[in-house]
Amino acid sequence: MADEVLVMGESLIDVVRAPDGSVSEHVGGSAANVAVALARLGRSVRFATCFADDPHGRMIAAHLDRAGVRLANRPHSIGRTSTAVATLGSDGAASYEFDLAWEPEPPAVEAAPTAVHVCSLGVVLSPGSEVVHDVVSRLRESALVSYDINARPALTGSGPDLVERVERMVGSSDLVKASDEDLAALYPTLGLADAAQGLLERGPDAVVVTRGAQGAVWFSRTGSVEVASSPVEVADTIGAGDTFSAALVDGLVGRGDVATLGDAAVREALTRAARAAAVTVSRPGADPPYAHELT
Repeated sequence: MADEVLVMGESLIDVVRAPDGSVSEHVGGSAANVAVALARLGRSVRFATCFADDPHGRMIAAHLDRAGVRLANRPHSIGRTSTAVATLGSDGAASYEFDLAWEPEPPAVEAAPTAVHVCSLGVVLSPGSEVVHDVVSRLRESALVSYDINARPALTGSGPDLVERVERMVGSSDLVKASDEDLAALYPTLGLADAAQGLLERGPDAVVVTRGAQGAVWFSRTGSVEVASSPVEVADTIGAGDTFSAALVDGLVGRGDVATLGDAAVREALTRAARAAAVTVSRPGADPPYAHELT
Protein backbone atom coordinates (compact mmCIF):
# COMPACT_ATOMS: atom_id res chain seq x y z
CA MET A 1 0.00 0.00 0.00
CA ALA A 2 1.24 3.51 -0.80
CA ASP A 3 3.11 5.31 1.95
CA GLU A 4 2.85 2.41 4.39
CA VAL A 5 4.93 2.50 7.56
CA LEU A 6 6.37 -0.66 9.09
CA VAL A 7 6.86 -0.33 12.85
CA MET A 8 8.96 -2.87 14.76
CA GLY A 9 9.27 -3.16 18.51
CA GLU A 10 7.78 -4.08 21.85
CA SER A 11 4.16 -4.24 22.97
CA LEU A 12 3.34 -4.44 26.66
CA ILE A 13 0.88 -3.52 29.36
CA ASP A 14 1.56 -0.37 31.39
CA VAL A 15 0.47 -0.96 34.96
CA VAL A 16 0.11 2.63 36.16
CA ARG A 17 0.39 3.50 39.83
CA ALA A 18 -0.98 6.99 40.43
CA PRO A 19 0.10 9.29 43.29
CA ASP A 20 -3.26 8.66 45.00
CA GLY A 21 -2.52 4.92 45.16
CA SER A 22 -4.90 3.84 42.40
CA VAL A 23 -3.73 1.28 39.82
CA SER A 24 -4.85 1.02 36.20
CA GLU A 25 -3.75 -0.96 33.16
CA HIS A 26 -3.18 0.45 29.66
CA VAL A 27 -1.75 -0.99 26.47
CA GLY A 28 1.72 0.46 25.93
CA GLY A 29 5.23 -0.15 24.74
CA SER A 30 7.06 2.47 22.72
CA ALA A 31 6.58 0.77 19.36
CA ALA A 32 2.93 -0.12 20.01
CA ASN A 33 2.25 3.50 20.95
CA VAL A 34 3.87 4.70 17.73
CA ALA A 35 1.91 2.22 15.61
CA VAL A 36 -1.40 3.28 17.16
CA ALA A 37 -0.55 6.98 16.89
CA LEU A 38 0.34 6.62 13.21
CA ALA A 39 -2.90 4.76 12.51
CA ARG A 40 -4.96 7.39 14.33
CA LEU A 41 -3.31 10.03 12.14
CA GLY A 42 -4.57 8.14 9.09
CA ARG A 43 -1.38 6.36 8.12
CA SER A 44 -1.37 2.76 6.84
CA VAL A 45 0.59 0.80 9.47
CA ARG A 46 1.92 -2.73 9.77
CA PHE A 47 3.41 -3.71 13.11
CA ALA A 48 5.96 -6.43 13.91
CA THR A 49 5.87 -7.26 17.62
CA CYS A 50 5.27 -10.10 20.08
CA PHE A 51 2.89 -10.82 22.92
CA ALA A 52 1.43 -13.94 24.46
CA ASP A 53 -2.00 -15.50 23.98
CA ASP A 54 -3.04 -14.47 27.48
CA PRO A 55 -5.42 -11.83 28.91
CA HIS A 56 -2.84 -9.05 28.59
CA GLY A 57 -1.98 -10.15 25.06
CA ARG A 58 -5.65 -10.09 24.09
CA MET A 59 -5.87 -6.54 25.47
CA ILE A 60 -3.03 -5.55 23.15
CA ALA A 61 -4.54 -7.31 20.13
CA ALA A 62 -7.89 -5.61 20.65
CA HIS A 63 -6.26 -2.19 21.11
CA LEU A 64 -4.27 -2.53 17.89
CA ASP A 65 -7.29 -3.77 15.99
CA ARG A 66 -9.45 -0.84 17.14
CA ALA A 67 -6.80 1.58 15.88
CA GLY A 68 -6.58 -0.13 12.50
CA VAL A 69 -3.03 -1.40 13.00
CA ARG A 70 -2.30 -4.56 10.99
CA LEU A 71 0.16 -7.14 12.33
CA ALA A 72 3.19 -7.87 10.14
CA ASN A 73 4.10 -11.13 11.87
CA ARG A 74 2.60 -13.83 14.08
CA PRO A 75 2.78 -12.20 17.53
CA HIS A 76 2.41 -15.25 19.79
CA SER A 77 6.10 -16.15 19.95
CA ILE A 78 6.51 -15.64 23.72
CA GLY A 79 5.00 -17.31 26.76
CA ARG A 80 3.95 -14.19 28.66
CA THR A 81 2.98 -10.68 27.68
CA SER A 82 5.46 -8.05 28.80
CA THR A 83 4.56 -5.48 31.46
CA ALA A 84 5.91 -2.16 32.68
CA VAL A 85 4.95 -0.81 36.07
CA ALA A 86 4.81 2.99 35.68
CA THR A 87 4.84 4.94 38.94
CA LEU A 88 3.66 8.52 38.50
CA GLY A 89 5.14 11.39 40.46
CA SER A 90 3.17 14.44 41.57
CA ASP A 91 4.25 16.23 38.34
CA GLY A 92 2.89 13.45 36.11
CA ALA A 93 6.33 12.12 35.16
CA ALA A 94 6.64 8.32 35.12
CA SER A 95 9.37 5.96 36.33
CA TYR A 96 9.32 2.37 35.07
CA GLU A 97 10.01 -1.21 36.16
CA PHE A 98 9.94 -3.75 33.34
CA ASP A 99 9.18 -7.45 32.93
CA LEU A 100 9.98 -7.81 29.25
CA ALA A 101 10.24 -10.69 26.80
CA TRP A 102 11.37 -9.70 23.29
CA GLU A 103 11.58 -12.59 20.82
CA PRO A 104 9.57 -11.60 17.73
CA GLU A 105 9.21 -13.63 14.58
CA PRO A 106 10.55 -11.83 11.48
CA PRO A 107 7.85 -9.82 9.72
CA ALA A 108 6.50 -10.72 6.31
CA VAL A 109 7.43 -7.92 3.89
CA GLU A 110 5.44 -8.44 0.71
CA ALA A 111 6.13 -4.94 -0.61
CA ALA A 112 8.70 -2.46 0.61
CA PRO A 113 7.17 0.11 3.00
CA THR A 114 7.78 3.81 2.49
CA ALA A 115 9.16 4.11 6.02
CA VAL A 116 10.41 1.84 8.79
CA HIS A 117 10.26 3.01 12.40
CA VAL A 118 12.20 1.24 15.17
CA CYS A 119 12.62 2.29 18.76
CA SER A 120 13.53 1.80 22.36
CA LEU A 121 13.95 -1.67 23.83
CA GLY A 122 13.26 -3.47 20.57
CA VAL A 123 16.53 -2.19 19.12
CA VAL A 124 18.83 -3.05 22.02
CA LEU A 125 17.46 -6.21 23.68
CA SER A 126 18.43 -9.64 22.35
CA PRO A 127 17.34 -11.84 20.72
CA GLY A 128 14.73 -9.63 19.07
CA SER A 129 17.16 -6.81 18.32
CA GLU A 130 18.83 -8.94 15.64
CA VAL A 131 15.49 -9.39 13.87
CA VAL A 132 15.09 -5.60 13.86
CA HIS A 133 18.59 -5.03 12.48
CA ASP A 134 18.12 -7.67 9.78
CA VAL A 135 14.88 -6.09 8.53
CA VAL A 136 16.35 -2.58 8.57
CA SER A 137 19.37 -3.74 6.58
CA ARG A 138 17.06 -5.29 3.94
CA LEU A 139 14.88 -2.19 3.59
CA ARG A 140 17.53 0.48 4.17
CA GLU A 141 17.92 1.50 0.51
CA SER A 142 14.22 1.81 -0.29
CA ALA A 143 12.60 3.16 2.90
CA LEU A 144 13.02 6.10 5.26
CA VAL A 145 14.45 4.59 8.45
CA SER A 146 13.42 6.39 11.64
CA TYR A 147 14.88 5.48 15.05
CA ASP A 148 13.69 6.79 18.42
CA ILE A 149 16.38 5.95 20.97
CA ASN A 150 13.98 6.16 23.96
CA ALA A 151 16.57 4.66 26.32
CA ARG A 152 15.43 2.71 29.38
CA PRO A 153 18.57 2.59 31.58
CA ALA A 154 16.65 0.99 34.45
CA LEU A 155 16.32 -2.13 32.31
CA THR A 156 19.32 -2.00 29.96
CA GLY A 157 21.93 -0.16 32.01
CA SER A 158 23.66 2.91 30.60
CA GLY A 159 27.25 1.85 29.98
CA PRO A 160 29.39 1.34 26.87
CA ASP A 161 27.46 -1.75 25.75
CA LEU A 162 24.21 0.21 25.48
CA VAL A 163 25.98 3.05 23.67
CA GLU A 164 27.43 0.58 21.17
CA ARG A 165 24.04 -0.99 20.47
CA VAL A 166 22.36 2.40 20.07
CA GLU A 167 25.07 3.73 17.77
CA ARG A 168 24.83 0.63 15.60
CA MET A 169 21.21 1.50 14.73
CA VAL A 170 21.96 5.21 14.49
CA GLY A 171 24.39 4.33 11.70
CA SER A 172 21.60 2.57 9.78
CA SER A 173 19.04 5.36 10.17
CA ASP A 174 18.03 8.43 8.19
CA LEU A 175 16.28 10.16 11.09
CA VAL A 176 17.13 9.77 14.78
CA LYS A 177 15.03 11.12 17.63
CA ALA A 178 16.33 11.36 21.21
CA SER A 179 15.16 13.12 24.33
CA ASP A 180 17.50 15.24 26.41
CA GLU A 181 17.26 12.46 29.04
CA ASP A 182 18.36 9.86 26.44
CA LEU A 183 21.45 11.89 25.59
CA ALA A 184 22.29 12.46 29.26
CA ALA A 185 22.10 8.69 29.89
CA LEU A 186 24.24 7.80 26.87
CA TYR A 187 26.74 10.66 26.96
CA PRO A 188 26.81 12.08 30.50
CA THR A 189 29.95 14.16 29.87
CA LEU A 190 28.62 15.90 26.74
CA GLY A 191 26.25 18.79 26.32
CA LEU A 192 23.09 18.35 24.30
CA ALA A 193 24.38 19.91 21.09
CA ASP A 194 27.68 18.01 21.19
CA ALA A 195 25.89 14.72 21.80
CA ALA A 196 23.54 15.38 18.89
CA GLN A 197 26.43 16.29 16.61
CA GLY A 198 28.17 13.07 17.63
CA LEU A 199 25.13 11.08 16.55
CA LEU A 200 25.02 12.97 13.24
CA GLU A 201 28.59 11.89 12.58
CA ARG A 202 27.39 8.27 12.74
CA GLY A 203 25.48 8.74 9.48
CA PRO A 204 21.85 9.91 9.82
CA ASP A 205 20.61 12.94 7.91
CA ALA A 206 18.99 14.52 10.96
CA VAL A 207 18.86 14.17 14.73
CA VAL A 208 15.84 15.55 16.58
CA VAL A 209 16.19 16.23 20.30
CA THR A 210 13.07 16.71 22.42
CA ARG A 211 13.37 18.69 25.65
CA GLY A 212 9.95 18.43 27.28
CA ALA A 213 8.52 21.86 28.02
CA GLN A 214 11.54 23.49 26.34
CA GLY A 215 10.54 22.27 22.89
CA ALA A 216 12.54 20.38 20.27
CA VAL A 217 15.59 20.96 18.07
CA TRP A 218 16.37 19.49 14.64
CA PHE A 219 20.10 19.11 13.97
CA SER A 220 21.43 18.46 10.48
CA ARG A 221 24.65 19.06 8.59
CA THR A 222 23.32 22.40 7.36
CA GLY A 223 22.28 23.81 10.74
CA SER A 224 19.50 23.52 13.29
CA VAL A 225 15.81 24.38 13.64
CA GLU A 226 14.14 24.90 17.01
CA VAL A 227 10.45 24.92 17.94
CA ALA A 228 8.66 25.58 21.21
CA SER A 229 6.49 23.04 22.96
CA SER A 230 2.71 23.47 23.01
CA PRO A 231 1.56 24.66 26.45
CA VAL A 232 -0.84 22.24 28.10
CA GLU A 233 -1.97 21.03 31.52
CA VAL A 234 -0.15 17.73 32.04
CA ALA A 235 -2.07 14.62 33.10
CA ASP A 236 1.01 12.41 32.67
CA THR A 237 3.89 12.03 30.21
CA ILE A 238 3.22 8.40 29.20
CA GLY A 239 3.48 8.05 25.43
CA ALA A 240 4.44 11.67 24.77
CA GLY A 241 7.73 10.90 23.05
CA ASP A 242 6.14 8.05 21.08
CA THR A 243 3.41 10.37 19.83
CA PHE A 244 6.01 12.96 18.84
CA SER A 245 7.87 10.30 16.85
CA ALA A 246 4.72 9.09 15.12
CA ALA A 247 3.56 12.56 14.14
CA LEU A 248 7.06 13.44 12.92
CA VAL A 249 7.30 10.33 10.74
CA ASP A 250 3.77 10.92 9.47
CA GLY A 251 4.69 14.48 8.54
CA LEU A 252 7.88 13.47 6.73
CA VAL A 253 6.68 10.45 4.74
CA GLY A 254 6.34 11.40 1.11
CA ARG A 255 8.40 14.59 1.38
CA GLY A 256 11.48 13.06 -0.18
CA ASP A 257 15.01 12.95 1.18
CA VAL A 258 15.24 14.17 4.78
CA ALA A 259 18.64 15.68 3.98
CA THR A 260 17.12 18.11 1.44
CA LEU A 261 14.25 19.45 3.55
CA GLY A 262 14.18 23.21 3.94
CA ASP A 263 13.81 24.95 7.29
CA ALA A 264 10.13 25.77 6.68
CA ALA A 265 9.24 22.12 6.06
CA VAL A 266 11.25 21.03 9.09
CA ARG A 267 9.59 23.63 11.31
CA GLU A 268 6.14 22.57 10.12
CA ALA A 269 6.84 18.90 10.87
CA LEU A 270 8.31 19.63 14.31
CA THR A 271 5.47 21.97 15.28
CA ARG A 272 2.85 19.39 14.35
CA ALA A 273 4.73 16.68 16.28
CA ALA A 274 4.92 18.92 19.36
CA ARG A 275 1.20 19.65 19.10
CA ALA A 276 0.43 15.91 18.89
CA ALA A 277 2.58 15.19 21.96
CA ALA A 278 0.79 17.96 23.86
CA VAL A 279 -2.55 16.25 23.25
CA THR A 280 -1.17 12.99 24.62
CA VAL A 281 0.21 14.50 27.82
CA SER A 282 -3.10 16.26 28.44
CA ARG A 283 -4.88 12.95 29.05
CA PRO A 284 -4.04 9.82 31.07
CA GLY A 285 -1.95 7.02 29.58
CA ALA A 286 -0.67 6.66 26.03
CA ASP A 287 -3.74 8.08 24.28
CA PRO A 288 -2.46 9.77 21.10
CA PRO A 289 -4.59 12.16 19.01
CA TYR A 290 -6.56 11.51 15.87
CA ALA A 291 -5.82 13.54 12.75
CA HIS A 292 -8.84 15.83 13.23
CA GLU A 293 -7.52 16.86 16.65
CA LEU A 294 -4.46 18.45 15.05
CA THR A 295 -6.29 20.59 12.52
